[in-house]
Amino acid sequence: MASQRGDTGSAGRADFEECYAAHFHSLTLQLNAYLGNLTEAQDMVQEAFCRALARWDRIAGYHDPAAWVRRVAWNLATSGWRKRRTTLNFLHRQREEQVAGPSPDRVAVTRALANLPEAQRRACILFYIAQLSIAEIAEQEDVAEGTVKSWLHRGRTALAAQLTEARKEPNHV
Repeated sequence: MASQRGDTGSAGRADFEECYAAHFHSLTLQLNAYLGNLTEAQDMVQEAFCRALARWDRIAGYHDPAAWVRRVAWNLATSGWRKRRTTLNFLHRQREEQVAGPSPDRVAVTRALANLPEAQRRACILFYIAQLSIAEIAEQEDVAEGTVKSWLHRGRTALAAQLTEARKEPNHV
């Protein structure tokens, strides 16, 4: 008889242990062939048996309890395989983007921004990239709106000069 915590009685435990002993190895071999990783296959089969143990009172009454464990183990393996495939595809795309690298224009703009005085650089980034209004930048920087306008004007003028000069360089594509 099961206790209140859902533990199986001694007869149920014996049935579970027999099922485990009879099927753990063969299920592990199947999943190892599917996954190509013995440790991962063992983990999946172990997880399936853990889930079966928690429901053993019900599963023991099935015609073939091992079939339930096998289905759960295969579902876990398939789910894990899909997650790995999705992760690998994502990493592959990231690697392709990194290999391609930033465009020459982006490099030039980044370099030009780095040469601006800090206040002008912050104002230009907040206005053009973060798309904050002049009022929002003034509030964030704790300065008057006229100051922000001045920083933006000076920053744009310096950027334009630097980018024009960068286009004249022979290394620019």
